Amino acid sequence: MAVIGTRGYPSYYGGFETAVRRLAPYLADRGWRVRVYGRPGSHLRPDKGADPRIDSVMTKGIDSRSLSTLTYGLFSVLHAVIHKPDVALVMNVANGYWLPLLKLRGIPTVVNVDGIEWERDKWSRLGKAVFRTGARFTAWFADQLVFDALAIGDYWQANFGRTGVFIPYGGDPASAPGREPEFTPGGYVLLVARFVPENSVGIFLEAAPSIIERNDVEVVLVGSAPAGDPLQNLADSVAATHPRVHLLGHISDDERLFDLWRNAGAYFHGHTVGGTNPALVQAMALGARTVARGTVYNREVLGEAGTYCTEDVDSVIETVGAVLTDERDLSVMAIERARAEYTWEIVCARYEETIAALQRLKCGNE
Repeated sequence: MAVIGTRGYPSYYGGFETAVRRLAPYLADRGWRVRVYGRPGSHLRPDKGADPRIDSVMTKGIDSRSLSTLTYGLFSVLHAVIHKPDVALVMNVANGYWLPLLKLRGIPTVVNVDGIEWERDKWSRLGKAVFRTGARFTAWFADQLVFDALAIGDYWQANFGRTGVFIPYGGDPASAPGREPEFTPGGYVLLVARFVPENSVGIFLEAAPSIIERNDVEVVLVGSAPAGDPLQNLADSVAATHPRVHLLGHISDDERLFDLWRNAGAYFHGHTVGGTNPALVQAMALGARTVARGTVYNREVLGEAGTYCTEDVDSVIETVGAVLTDERDLSVMAIERARAEYTWEIVCARYEETIAALQRLKCGNE
């Protein structure tokens, strides 16, 4: 099996890469030969748990915001066309443009469509058009689709006439604490997000001073944006003005980040676009007491284990305060939901079942 469309193995960049770090060894344990295509030096850490059974292939491509996904995807597909795996797992509809090449070579494809990228504010009009057209190619040429949220599946059926398989992300359960807490457990409100508008970062930063004053807590911000970005400037300003606001930037140390989630009095998850968010699933698995924007995606993941707010600043302030004083064991509720629906064992088993079914169908047609 070949995996196309991630930054490589083992990479620690984002949700796709985390899924592949779990899935590739799982499949190898069950007799699959797994090849993962990637980009040279892109958040790769072979010194941290790389499985020697996984074949990691670096390809060419153009490192730019607009062309990297397309070009690295193309060269990965060309390599796969030459070597012809039994099945290809393709991540991201931007690689839909190259699915006809795999189909002509007789390589069945499973495509994880990700979220609805053409609705993200960070993309230009041209970028949104590229993703939307890639989605149409995916709908036309993919053999099987994977949706990480049921609501994404509903969207695809309504807009592209395609059904598929629901496979979300998994989360790692809490382990024994390995370090002293950075902040008083229960005494801070946490935000973990890339600083982009659709993650409600600006709304939370506006709410932060009132959250601190009303609840006598700290506010901890994990995330960043490029220098000069308006949201980064706002975060810098709020942290400089309010000594109880702690701007930590991007954190690549999973243990440190997990401890922050686990010990927070409340975790604000403001993501509004996309399907099942990997960070939300991980926070839930760690028992984070979560305030989330009330989107269909967040409600699908959290269910009754979450508390929901609107885009209004006052709603954020009031809902965070309610969670900080809620006497229910919200941590246990979150952990139980994660164990029931969002474990890596469940995720990997569903992927293998989907991939194996497509491979058996191919063998039956030959």
